[in-house]
Amino acid sequence: MSLFIRMLLCFFVWGVLFMPLPALAATSHTVLPGESLYIISRNYNVSVASLMEANGIRDHLIYPGQRLTVPGGAGTANTSRQTHTVQPGETLWLIGQKYGVNYQDLMTTNNLKNTNIYPGMVLTLPAGTAAMGIPQAVSRGGVLIRPTLADVDLLARLITAEAEGEPYEGKVAVGAVVLNRVGTPGFPKTIRDVIYEKGNGIYQFEPVLNGWINRPASSSSLQAAIEALRGADPTNGAIYFFANYANSNWLWARPISRIIGNAIFSY
Repeated sequence: MSLFIRMLLCFFVWGVLFMPLPALAATSHTVLPGESLYIISRNYNVSVASLMEANGIRDHLIYPGQRLTVPGGAGTANTSRQTHTVQPGETLWLIGQKYGVNYQDLMTTNNLKNTNIYPGMVLTLPAGTAAMGIPQAVSRGGVLIRPTLADVDLLARLITAEAEGEPYEGKVAVGAVVLNRVGTPGFPKTIRDVIYEKGNGIYQFEPVLNGWINRPASSSSLQAAIEALRGADPTNGAIYFFANYANSNWLWARPISRIIGNAIFSY
């Protein structure tokens, strides 16, 4: 091989090794209703900070229809949408609570003009949403409880009315008492029937009597209801609870399992 050819080969190899790498092409994304920077960053496997920097965003605010530049190398977004089939007793608010989205976003995504929905209706969920982990079933005393979204909401509303000022553990404990009753002989066998039980003309839970049960559930009480439905029971099986200032001899005579905050839990 001649000296000239060897020099040409040397220059070629040198050029290949030290050639500047081409910049990765950026991807464009059009914001959909219900999306946030976090959801978009997760779909493209990039950081929120890099999205903000690439688009000159300073306050995290984006809007449907806005075109964003996604930093190069992000690939294609996972834009597949989940759907939810409406069950009897469900509302847009309940469905939104399950998936962690606002009911207004559900309305926008499905082009709804009002909140009217019906059983069997299939709703498209906003991009990037996922279920909060509400369990399909929980067992108490050999009884398998299969909660509906309406059950979760009702249990959360009872917890809100009975224990809103109590420690979080006390909220979970109130939910556990309801579930323990479902699995205990002598009590009704559904969450709803336990909460609305009326014996000798007296409601078992005062919020049902005074109407506080109809107030919206707080977010902490909703999470406590879900935790109880996942099996958490700080009371170790209690089926009663009452305030520490109660003057009922019958209540105080029952074996006490736990004292949490201002509430007494007993068997």
